Amino acid sequence: MPMKLDTVLTGKAVAFTRPGSCSAIAKQARSGELAVTELGLAGDEQGDLRVHGGKDKAIHHYPREHYATWAAELGEHPLLQAAGAFGENLSTYGWTEQTVCLGDRVRVGSAVLEVSQGRMPCWKLNDRFGVKDMSLRVQQSGRTGWYYRVLEEGVLAAGDTLQVIERLHPHWSVARLSSVLFDKQVDADVIRQCLALPLAPSWRRTLDRRLERAEVEDWAPRLQGPQI
Repeated sequence: MPMKLDTVLTGKAVAFTRPGSCSAIAKQARSGELAVTELGLAGDEQGDLRVHGGKDKAIHHYPREHYATWAAELGEHPLLQAAGAFGENLSTYGWTEQTVCLGDRVRVGSAVLEVSQGRMPCWKLNDRFGVKDMSLRVQQSGRTGWYYRVLEEGVLAAGDTLQVIERLHPHWSVARLSSVLFDKQVDADVIRQCLALPLAPSWRRTLDRRLERAEVEDWAPRLQGPQI
């Protein structure tokens, strides 16, 4: 079903919590129209372009309904009082990882976006929330949100309608695909099914390596980050 874009957020990259680190996770709500380019929203930045941003992770969408669940688990955390806690660019009620599918093409404003992958959470969520295993909690819960690539540039604004205009892979929700990426077991048949999909290059490399090595990579560097 179509839904309203409740909040649009962008942020500038600044020094973060650990020596040498940088992040734009602390995004702020924006009003009025924003340009949408192949690299994301005008005025938005990423702190580490090796793992964030780029054409396949141009815009991050996080379901606002997850906030109530997080508050029940974490308590009334101050970050959960307004959209932007997870560094998202788009905040809505209505779509979740279970209802959005890989490759969904979405019109919002005059732009057309395509769901490119789910989020693989990293240690910066631990530091942002002050919860040492927050990134692992996000991963295990499946409440990761998802990324878009930009198919048609344009403009968007809070209050615009989001509409799925094409669904290419109805059997592969973001939740289902992420469950494969976050599985500690190597199921070769399921991985081969995933590799038949138009995966983002980083996810394809990850699954190719699992097939080749018959083992799952070490998640600790991503989830725990550099030691202080």
